[in-house]
Amino acid sequence: MARVGLFGKILKTGRVAEPAVPADETVPKAAGLGGSVQVRHVDAGSCNGCEIEIGQAFSPVYDAERHGVRLVASPRHADVLTVTGPVTVNMAGPLRKTFDAMPEPRLVVAVGDCARNCGVFAGGHGVHGSVAEVVPVDVHIPGCPPEPAQIVATLRGLSGR
Repeated sequence: MARVGLFGKILKTGRVAEPAVPADETVPKAAGLGGSVQVRHVDAGSCNGCEIEIGQAFSPVYDAERHGVRLVASPRHADVLTVTGPVTVNMAGPLRKTFDAMPEPRLVVAVGDCARNCGVFAGGHGVHGSVAEVVPVDVHIPGCPPEPAQIVATLRGLSGR
């Protein structure tokens, strides 16, 4: 009997998710990817604020995967590299190697103000520089940290969906 009640409640409630955010039309389309985008994420030295928001973008509430965007574990499977934080001295080499391991065509998305211009970490002794100083950046997502809806809109723009 308990199953029928729970099943009925699930049917009555339906899907609980944020409405689909409109795609960011200012973002370049990822050519030749067939409407899906595989994302590899690298934390180059952030405070983890942007990582929390990226995690929320892929959570059941915002559900970036419904727009054809998926996180992958290997850069060899990725079309898009998302990078957060200012690039620290110790992460400059691994970030470059991750970028070099990605197949063409590839895009780089700098997430947050720190990735764009080092933010509050600018001038720190362990900071190498912004993401654009290490790898070529195609898209910037502003904010400290950016909202999950903004991250989804940008990635959705990349997927062309």
